[in-house]
Parts: sequence; C-alpha cells; structure tokens
Amino acid sequence: MKADPSSVDKAGVAGRPRDPRIDAAILRATADLLVEIGYANLTLAAVAERAGTTKTALYRRWSSKAELVHEAAFPTAPTALDAPAGDVAADVRAMLAATRDVFTSPTVRAALPGLIADMGADSELNARVMSRFTDLFAAVRDRLVEAVHCREVHADVDPDRLIELIGGATMMRMLLVPEGDLDDSWVDQTTAILVHGVAL
Repeated sequence: MKADPSSVDKAGVAGRPRDPRIDAAILRATADLLVEIGYANLTLAAVAERAGTTKTALYRRWSSKAELVHEAAFPTAPTALDAPAGDVAADVRAMLAATRDVFTSPTVRAALPGLIADMGADSELNARVMSRFTDLFAAVRDRLVEAVHCREVHADVDPDRLIELIGGATMMRMLLVPEGDLDDSWVDQTTAILVHGVAL
C-alpha cells in the first residue's frame, strides 16, 4: 500500500531537517524502477509515486533526474584500496574487481547508458557527479606516487590514465558482451595487461 505523501514528507517543511527515511525510500524506488523500466522511461513522478512522496520532495533533495539516478546507482563512492600498500598488481586487481562489481550490478547496468549521455551534455552536472569520486581518485594517485617512489612503476604513469583504463575496459567488455559475466578470469587477464604496461 502506498504511503500518504502528506505523512511521509512531514520533514520537508521549511526549516526542518531532512528525514532520512524519505531519502532512503526515494533512492530505493529509483533503483527498483531503473531495473524495471530503464533510464529513458524513468520519471520523477513515477519515483515519487513509488516512494510514497511528492515531486516537490524529490526536487528539494536532487536538482535533476540524472543526479538522483547517480546517487541511487552509486550510493557510496567505490573503494578498492583497503589492502596494505606495496603491491601494485594487487592494487590494480582490486580496482578492476571493484569496478566490475559496481558496473555489473542490475541498477548500474540500467542507469549507465542514459546517465553517461546526460552527463556528456551538461558539464556542470558532470562535475557535480564526478566530485563524489574525489576521495577514490586521490587514493589511487597516492598509491601510484608511493609506487613511483619505491621504484615499482614508471615515473611517467599518470594515475588518471590508469583510472580511465580500468573504467574503460570494464565498460567496453559490457558493451561487447552485454549478457556476459566479467568473471575472475577476465579480471586476472586484464590486470596482467595493465600491470605489464605500468610496472618496471
């Protein structure tokens, strides 16, 4: 049974703090609808109805469909560098495996094509969305700087290019084999290719 919007969105009154229950309901509804009907057919009205709230409540929290979808698909920025530093191959493999796990989730598979198109057409939206990955990108840069210092990788390896190669390889595989799995064998082979290109 759909909740009464007036009761679900009480915290939306000006001056009151946001109710995290409404945020969670909206993000859950967005993720579910993405899988069910796809990005192109997703509307904020449909999300509001599924979440039991109002479009006004959505717009108070997210300025656009793309930003809402991005947060629903990537509720937290991926992290992949929890292991101790010192093993470049392990770092690259961890980043590839984490990227694979994120990109192959049903919600991200459904969101990514439309999200990329919208972000490509709006540089400000692109900057806002990508800012959520700032900490992850900084961690990759720190690891590579340390690896260069320890003479584990070439000094001219650009961390941003490595990030692009990992994300690009994952997305290309998904395009070439839409229904296929990116199994551990794919992760291992791709890691070997990347590490061969960066290691001394």
